[in-house]
Amino acid sequence: MRINKEYEERREEIISTAKKLFYTKGYDSCTVNDILREISIAKGTFYYYFKSKEEVMDAIVAQNRDKIMDRVNGIRMNEELSPEDKLLSVFMAMNISEEEEQGIEELHKPGNALLHQKVLHQMVTSLAPILAEVISEGIEKKIWKCEYPLGYMEIFLAAALTLTDEGIFEVDEKAQQNIMIVLISLLEKMLEVESNHFLNRFFQEMNR
Repeated sequence: MRINKEYEERREEIISTAKKLFYTKGYDSCTVNDILREISIAKGTFYYYFKSKEEVMDAIVAQNRDKIMDRVNGIRMNEELSPEDKLLSVFMAMNISEEEEQGIEELHKPGNALLHQKVLHQMVTSLAPILAEVISEGIEKKIWKCEYPLGYMEIFLAAALTLTDEGIFEVDEKAQQNIMIVLISLLEKMLEVESNHFLNRFFQEMNR
């Protein structure tokens, strides 16, 4: 048990150190030697845990994904919530915390393009199936209609995450709000519900 604990502690130390360096120096500029110097470990120790710098990046992406997935799965499994409440709650659960804000801002730097791309990919591929399940639940309860739940949610997430991304588009708070209005309107059309079915509730949640 102690060996396993030490292994996990050392692995987590490498991940957290690499994460800080990727955010501050940029993934492209950061080297394995930078990580070694920061933690004061030998190169052989690093390669015992990770085959490459990219494998460490994958571990960072997986951690970010798992944090969001824990929140989202808790919502999905909550039988007290209606499909509508689940759908809105999942979108809200995707919001980052203040603690994560600085790291996300650094993620937008040009030197972190690959890391940024991997995060967006994980968000779409991990969340779309869960949203599709919620959509299917709503279909079964005759709350809305949707012919292609998974495909629509993949498109919706890809559009939402990309168009509101300050690292890709120059968008201020007002522009982001306008984009969200259009996206929610699109969601209403995807689910064949009346206009403003989600819009008012969505912004009430955003302003809490």
